Amino acid sequence: MTKFNLIKRFFILSVLLIFLSSCDALKYRPVSAKDYPPDPKERVRKNIEEGRGIRLFDGDKKKGGTFDFASSNPLWRASLDTINFLPLISANYSGGIIISDWYSGNNENEAIKITIRFLTNEIRADALEIKVFQKRCGVQSNCAITENDGEIVNDLKKNILRKAAIYEKELKANNKKYLGKIR
Repeated sequence: MTKFNLIKRFFILSVLLIFLSSCDALKYRPVSAKDYPPDPKERVRKNIEEGRGIRLFDGDKKKGGTFDFASSNPLWRASLDTINFLPLISANYSGGIIISDWYSGNNENEAIKITIRFLTNEIRADALEIKVFQKRCGVQSNCAITENDGEIVNDLKKNILRKAAIYEKELKANNKKYLGKIR
């Protein structure tokens, strides 16, 4: 092996070691044995309860896992179940909005349209922004559209939050069943 190749390898190895030593995952952190149970199944159960998983590029360490599936969000499911009688124009989970089409039950001269915006995934009263629009048409299709802030909005919110609480309870119960199988 020539002297140049030896110097080249040493340089590459030095640069590689510098990069690896700057990785946060390889740095030493003191750990208490009390914090981590010795049984692997217990560690898995604890990690699932805390919402931990694999993180790439360091991510937000305080946050648990986030789900990109609408079926795992109780608030989203409850909203769709509550307004399932309405035809939908758009239901965008990643955008956090549901928009219905105009719906007129038996009365052809009146119709409603509902939009639901999700401000947070937590089940609480200020997590939803619901708007109900009413269209009243007179003779020769002279229509007036108004926003209804009244009782309909409050009833929708109550029904959605009630169903979401039930769905969340079921989700937690199913998660506990899954954790019981791991043990």
